[in-house]
Amino acid sequence: MARSHPIDRYRNFGIMAHIDAGKTTTTERILFYTGKSHKIGEVHDGAATMDWMTQEQERGITITSAATTCLWRDHRLNIIDTPGHVDFTIEVERSLRVLDGAVCVLDGNQGVEPQTETVWRQADKYDVPRVVFVNKMDKIGADFYRCVQDIIDRVAGKPVCLQIPIGAESDFAGVIDLIKMKAIVWNGEALGASFDEKEIPADLADKAVEYRSKLIEAAVEMDDAAMEAYLEGTEPDAETLRRLVRTAVQRRAFHPVLCGSAFKNKGVQPLLDAVVDFLPSPVDRGEIKGIDFKTEEETVRHPTDEDPFSMLAFKIMDDPFVGTITFCRVYSGKVETGQGVINSTRDKKERVGRMLLMHANNREDIKEAFAGDIVALAGLKDVRTGDTLCDPIKPVILERMEFPEPVITIAIEPKSKADQEKLGLALSKLANEDPSFRVSTDQESGQTILKGMGELHLDIKVDILKRTYKVDANIGAPQVAYRETLTKKAEIDYTHKKQTGGTGQFARVKLVIEPNETGKGFEFESKVVGGSVPKEYIPGVEKGLNSVIGSGVLAGFPVVDVKVTLIDGAFHEVDSSALAFEIASRAALREGLQKGGSVLLEPIMKVEVVTPEDYTGSVIGDLNSRRGQIQGQDMRGNAVVVNAMVPLANMFGYVNQLRSFSQGRANYTMQFDHYEQVPSAVAAEVQAKYA
Repeated sequence: MARSHPIDRYRNFGIMAHIDAGKTTTTERILFYTGKSHKIGEVHDGAATMDWMTQEQERGITITSAATTCLWRDHRLNIIDTPGHVDFTIEVERSLRVLDGAVCVLDGNQGVEPQTETVWRQADKYDVPRVVFVNKMDKIGADFYRCVQDIIDRVAGKPVCLQIPIGAESDFAGVIDLIKMKAIVWNGEALGASFDEKEIPADLADKAVEYRSKLIEAAVEMDDAAMEAYLEGTEPDAETLRRLVRTAVQRRAFHPVLCGSAFKNKGVQPLLDAVVDFLPSPVDRGEIKGIDFKTEEETVRHPTDEDPFSMLAFKIMDDPFVGTITFCRVYSGKVETGQGVINSTRDKKERVGRMLLMHANNREDIKEAFAGDIVALAGLKDVRTGDTLCDPIKPVILERMEFPEPVITIAIEPKSKADQEKLGLALSKLANEDPSFRVSTDQESGQTILKGMGELHLDIKVDILKRTYKVDANIGAPQVAYRETLTKKAEIDYTHKKQTGGTGQFARVKLVIEPNETGKGFEFESKVVGGSVPKEYIPGVEKGLNSVIGSGVLAGFPVVDVKVTLIDGAFHEVDSSALAFEIASRAALREGLQKGGSVLLEPIMKVEVVTPEDYTGSVIGDLNSRRGQIQGQDMRGNAVVVNAMVPLANMFGYVNQLRSFSQGRANYTMQFDHYEQVPSAVAAEVQAKYA
């Protein structure tokens, strides 16, 4: 089977936004107009095609990125719908890693919101070109021009309008296309499938000319010939203008802005045109870097069918009918069902069984996939998110993904022996699917500990355990993931000696323990010379250090950003062993952490509260009482936005408190920002609680 579309007609893009900006609704409309779905699914009915998990349909939010393929103007669009809630940032991160472009959806009333800032930064990190769609233009308080200004003020973006709205709120009728200089007005009866091009309304003619001039001035900077012609008085024609905007988007010189109301079926077709006209194809994005599996030198793969085959697994899901499904993006070459491939990240062989093209949760079996395709593979044995699958003859490891550390934990206890068995199986599947969800066992209590990115993240995992895997369990209260670190350098000379009866034990270690750079974690180095500690005992030293690093000396929390150097030691010909050195290094590090002024660190959250003006005083007073530091406040429409940094420990149950004193009219978002030293009075309480 040959390719259905040449690779330059592929558009792999994601739809990203803050929660409730109308992202899933926009995707639903895209599927409707491209002919993928015969009726429109509504989020508020719980019938949206892309929100296919029960938890999503009940809560009206998108949790997992559903991938789907559709066609528009003879181009193949692979769309990934990503969640907008902060607790699921990891989903956005891994989608952006494999996309070539993105559509950023804004709420016309709210503008740029906290999660918009987060996804925008993530898109910057992966250099993802994007267009902006200002949605909900029919909503009360919708203000297109304020949203455009917000892009400049809040994410330092470079917005350039390709359209301006005709009317707003209930009078929103359509848009003015600044490239064609025509008004586009939708007919309500045909579910937005038909629209008319008309002359620009007289009252908007001046505004259209003003914004078209801004568009042309930004676009001609992309091309010297166009710039010269423009300075001599010749404006670029529509085709040239589109080409210049395409260049600008790919260089990330500016971000085209369109508008509409997906719910009212207005503005979606021009958005699809913009995806085809301006977002890059895999060819435009060019080669992808990797490491040669054999030589460990940098190499590249090109987006052609002739290059050796390589693909990246970016999401793993457990499907009740098919089993484990691995979503992959093919970067180079082609792959067929039945083909043997290698997971170069783990050096394991795999065989491609079923290959599926996904449409939310419907699926179509295919026999082969080509460079640029996004496909789902069923039945792979040992693949994790971020792994590379490739040609065994020319193996390559593509750039890996980085995942954030969890900041919140809960304990879970199964109610019966049968539940215990189901729980183990279910948790290993969930941890495989979501790298920001971790599972560990508390060494002392034997409890199973779940770790995640926020309360909602863990709530949904517990919900999946109960519903999908039928596990009945008791859930503990959420706890903060504290850390421990060193404040000053310490040198420890420790001897472990046990020479009474039976086999003796002897080991001496001399360690330098010092603070490391923030974010470096734990580093160990051996600078022993002259064999004072034989090579075969060094792993024992490292094992002893690691056991202390995992639980610290203050309250059982991991130690971070510490460097330990073994500088000297001594051994006994008969009584020394790896175990003796493990015991010695463990005791030495415990002593060193105490001597080095070990302190507790706590996660600090960036909190944004949007409240009616009447409650501003209560909001600020309440945040101060939670050890919060107010960073500032500004107006957004007629609401006040309060920004603060607050310790996570003081944010549990905040949503209920906020609702009660604002009569449910204020809302907030929070996301992890950094770790900071715990004040001594609070540290004493934490130690008393956990010690």
